Amino acid sequence: MVDLHTQRKWDKAASAFDLMSGMGAERRWLPHKQKLFGNMQGKVLFLALGTGLDIAAFPPGQDITAIDISPEMIKRARARMDDYSGSITAEVMDVHELRFEDGQFDQIYTSCTFCSVPRPVAGLTALKRVLKPGGELFMFEHTGSKYFPLNLSMKFMSIITEKLGPSMDRHTVDNVKQAGFHIVEVEHVFLDVVKIIKARKDSNNVVDMTESISNTHSALTT
Repeated sequence: MVDLHTQRKWDKAASAFDLMSGMGAERRWLPHKQKLFGNMQGKVLFLALGTGLDIAAFPPGQDITAIDISPEMIKRARARMDDYSGSITAEVMDVHELRFEDGQFDQIYTSCTFCSVPRPVAGLTALKRVLKPGGELFMFEHTGSKYFPLNLSMKFMSIITEKLGPSMDRHTVDNVKQAGFHIVEVEHVFLDVVKIIKARKDSNNVVDMTESISNTHSALTT
């Protein structure tokens, strides 16, 4: 069953999504996304497609299955999907109710997604189910901060932003661990708020909590 409350929220946001996200933010993070998405190989699942802004950072020639909870978002992504020099198949789907077989994908990618998933650990656990043993999870995410006063301000901001879309204070690295993934690397792209998270579904299903953190504070351009 699709979470209709979340679906309606993102359907409503679709008309203004490019205006809110497609200007400075996408230009700022594009090089980091291109580097991360450059790892794509094999059977790839992308969550969540939105209006397709991330397609500009995809490497050419890939065969990608994409999902989004919002049919309005996917509708607005069609032109970008058609322009992509590879294959993108998009379906309306709730991450909590994935209609894929166990172990179907080699890799899964997310982009500023798990700030908005209502039950993030459950969503990540669902992703782990559809990954092959040894499969990889690549995430470009904004998260909460552990530093005062930034952490406090982000917590209060979330009271407002969650009504419109994302939460600002998610502990996504901890959520990935709780879902049973092995954390391979966490790269701090901007402060400790914007992160690249690389994780793996261990073939023996043993969870290793070892974390490698690369504190790379990038020079950003808007």
